[in-house]
Amino acid sequence: MADRPPAGPTREEVAAGTAVYDREWLTQYDSVVLDRICRRIWRCDSAEMLRLYERNIGERHLDLGPGTGYYLDACRHRSARPRIALVDLNPTVLAEAAERLRRFRPAVFERDVLSPFTLDGEQVDSVGMNFLLHCLPGGMPHKARVFDHARVHVVPGGRIFGSTVLGTGVPHSSEASRLLESLNEKRTFDNLDDSLDGLEAELSRRFSDYELTVRGSVALFEVSL
Repeated sequence: MADRPPAGPTREEVAAGTAVYDREWLTQYDSVVLDRICRRIWRCDSAEMLRLYERNIGERHLDLGPGTGYYLDACRHRSARPRIALVDLNPTVLAEAAERLRRFRPAVFERDVLSPFTLDGEQVDSVGMNFLLHCLPGGMPHKARVFDHARVHVVPGGRIFGSTVLGTGVPHSSEASRLLESLNEKRTFDNLDDSLDGLEAELSRRFSDYELTVRGSVALFEVSL
């Protein structure tokens, strides 16, 4: 009998990476994560991610795991009236980000990005997935399925971009290593085995035109379709 492929993450494992993002934590997220932790521990200033958005964002944009909506709020959009869609498994995240971005009237979809998902027929010019992959369970070959599920919604010539904290293949300070261990033990992250080579392998399997940049413990990726 042929070997079966390994089982994917359970529903509980999928939910664990987003469960921490309650309303109280989201009020602290920008100052704690995007400022102090990014800059001091991951050694990747949040300005790097903001520039990532400004280089790649299109007039019709889909954000997977939007967090507080900080980057969509802060970046320079190509249109005064961009069309924005937000996808997350956590309804609190969606509500908080949508409220922050209410001037854009974003469309909101409660979806699991590790499974194929619909956007009610919407097509977009760009997809952002900032600090998403390290929260997803299942190892890089499994979590990279998010690229397949996202690209079906992107028009030809569109962009997919994002960032992730890696477990191996990038430099970690002792403080970063301790925080990674703690976050993985709590199941907020699932990335101890995520490597730079593994991420590049998944990108190269799917895309012929991509760029991968390392800033501290963080890998930033940009894909042209």
